[in-house]
Amino acid sequence: NLTPLGRLEKYAFSENVFNRQIVARGLLDVLREFSDNENDFISVMETVARMSEDGEPTVRAELMEQVPNIAMFLHESQPNFPAAFSRYLVPIVVRYLTDPNNQVRKTSQAALLVLLEQGLICKGDMETKVCPVLLDLTEPSSDDDYKIEAVAIMCKLVTMLSKDTVEHLLLLRFCELCSDARLFQVRKVCAANFGEFCSIVGQDATEKLLMSKFFDLCSDSLWGIRKACAECFMIVSNSTSPGVRRTKLSPLFISLISDQSRWVRQAAFQSLGRFISTFANPSSTGLYFKEDGTLLEVPRCPFDRLGLGFDSGAENNIQNGPYYDSTHTPPRGRHEVQERNNNPPTNNEETEQTDENFNSFHYWRPPLPDISEELEMLKDQVPLQNQTAGIKEGEKEEMVVLEDGEMAGLKPVTSSQIQKVLDCLQPHMDDPDAQAQVQVLSAALKAAQQERQSEDTEGQSENLNHSSYSCPPPPSPLQNVIPQQLLDQYLSMTDPARAQTVDTEIAKHCAFSLPGVALTLGQQNWHCLKDTYETLATDVQWKVRRTLAFSIHELAVILGDQLTAADLVPIFNGFLKDLDEVRIGVLKHLYDFLKLLHAEKRREYLYQLQEFMVTDNSRNWRFRYELAEQLILIIELYSHYDVYDYLRQIALTLCSDKVSEVRWISYKLVVEILQKMYACGAHDLGLNFINELIVRFCHCPKWVGRQAFAFICQAIVEEDCMPMDQFAQHLLPSLLSLSSDPVANVRVLVAKALRQSVMEKGKDWVVAYSDELEETVMALQADKDRDVRFFASQDSNMALMDTAALI
Repeated sequence: NLTPLGRLEKYAFSENVFNRQIVARGLLDVLREFSDNENDFISVMETVARMSEDGEPTVRAELMEQVPNIAMFLHESQPNFPAAFSRYLVPIVVRYLTDPNNQVRKTSQAALLVLLEQGLICKGDMETKVCPVLLDLTEPSSDDDYKIEAVAIMCKLVTMLSKDTVEHLLLLRFCELCSDARLFQVRKVCAANFGEFCSIVGQDATEKLLMSKFFDLCSDSLWGIRKACAECFMIVSNSTSPGVRRTKLSPLFISLISDQSRWVRQAAFQSLGRFISTFANPSSTGLYFKEDGTLLEVPRCPFDRLGLGFDSGAENNIQNGPYYDSTHTPPRGRHEVQERNNNPPTNNEETEQTDENFNSFHYWRPPLPDISEELEMLKDQVPLQNQTAGIKEGEKEEMVVLEDGEMAGLKPVTSSQIQKVLDCLQPHMDDPDAQAQVQVLSAALKAAQQERQSEDTEGQSENLNHSSYSCPPPPSPLQNVIPQQLLDQYLSMTDPARAQTVDTEIAKHCAFSLPGVALTLGQQNWHCLKDTYETLATDVQWKVRRTLAFSIHELAVILGDQLTAADLVPIFNGFLKDLDEVRIGVLKHLYDFLKLLHAEKRREYLYQLQEFMVTDNSRNWRFRYELAEQLILIIELYSHYDVYDYLRQIALTLCSDKVSEVRWISYKLVVEILQKMYACGAHDLGLNFINELIVRFCHCPKWVGRQAFAFICQAIVEEDCMPMDQFAQHLLPSLLSLSSDPVANVRVLVAKALRQSVMEKGKDWVVAYSDELEETVMALQADKDRDVRFFASQDSNMALMDTAALI
């Protein structure tokens, strides 16, 4: 005689634990049943609140597992019950974070994360109910287990909270936890999530509050904490200014890469390429990566007076695999990322130079020292092109790049003159520009000293045999984009000794990050990476070569036409003859690479496309599938004559493949080739190809070939790839002839092609065949096979049934 609410009350507080578990498990159904009546609904919610105090942990855990589903239901019914979730369920979730039972706490933590990911907890509840509990649990006096769990959940929450919430409520506590001297587990969690905090709070808070903590964690006594720092180094670097990145983070990273622990060194080397990529600047490279991996060109802004200018609005950061683009200031919350990814960095006229103390960096600073007088001592003002005719044989002429980027001739430079410029720059070593100039001038000073020593040695040994004299090696090429130490360490990753002392796959990590490093350095510094790239391309590990093969098209975009032709094409050709595991990398992006080549160079590969048909293992059908997909794209790169002479035969061969997936993608390739013929006005070649298709497929002794012909005919009509009167004259009669094929699977596709495509899109041009077409369709509607009857009778407005199972 109990009412429904009475029954709920009875079983929710039954002495039988199993009954209480059943009620907790079915709460969502109960809420749906009473959601039409507000009073009944409130009664149910109050019952839930009382159930949350059940003394049995399994009941509490079961209840908490249902909370996300109940929250979603309430969210969808929000007009009726706007505050129900906040009033009744959020307090339960928060209270269970401190539950004495471990399983209940874990369930509550998982539920909290789901609720945040779904956006079901409002900002007010996060700030007034959730965060205060986490702050209490992370107090120094808190229980160790609770504290460790609370730190972990706090670090997971931070990526889902707003910048203001993190800054005002959690940032200072996080800084305190980074220095927890008693619990290394707390410091380890902080180190692992350090980058997320930096990216949320932004550059200013990172440099003022977090940077000192990061230095401490990088020198922690536990190698696991230092390793975690190495792994998040790139994200931290993205959140700092170029000056801090160059002067503070670079030396810190060098200390990690030479750490006494092999595991720390391993993590550092794996992060090295990504860290280097944070120095990338679109204003100097002219390129940046979109989130989908596409390289785009951006407008260049004028360089500052030392040739190291940045975009006035943003600095681009590039991450390898997948690449992404972002403005220099990290996104304040997860909702800003998508917006910024959709808007490439641009120059903003409002942020251009407004006075003599401002340049195109992201911060204000005093101007650099005026060294124009010192430079005058080094420069010869006569342009190089006006001097070359007057240079006498045997005269030595030095070269220098002036501030405006042009080359000029120099008179012989003395060491004292270079030293004077260096002395002038010494007081300004905090500035990254000044450091870059010091690096270049120091190299010039060293070269001048070596040259002077070699001249002295040559004068002293005039009477000696010249064959016994060897000049000192020239200084290694330098660059001023990234700290030279970082580049030296990156180049050392191909050293076999590194594989023995650091990581057996270190060369693979080097290859993986090479496009990002190349983009960072720019075309002008490719000489720094060329030897390393060639070494990686001949590495004994095929995984290393495959990694390069997958990214060679990206590198081609970065290097441009001339460097690609000179340095990448030979490597590309070598990959074409490599193992299938390497060739698949080339094949995957074959179109992307070929479209970057000049037409003449591209045409040379027509003769090599046939080689992709030969594989190390004939069962590797995905290789042939990928080839067909790439050929569909490649068609646009060649003339219709080349497509007919070279690609047509490959396509027809693939159409006879043993694997159905390869055959069906190849039928689409055939349609694309036919479309190319007619789009270029080559109707004679198109007709020849049609006749070849009729012989090869329509008259094929195997039913799969005849079925393929029906599929190709439908695709031709759907894609409108040839004049339909030509289709009616040359292909339709053969298609109609297959309506009486003995195999039902062939007749199914004939019925599908006629009913869904030909009769719907060809009402005007099938007039001459209308009688024969209607008779054929009527015969198919009376076919003994029900699938054939279905497709022959199908209304064009009906949902199309999938015929994949019949193919």
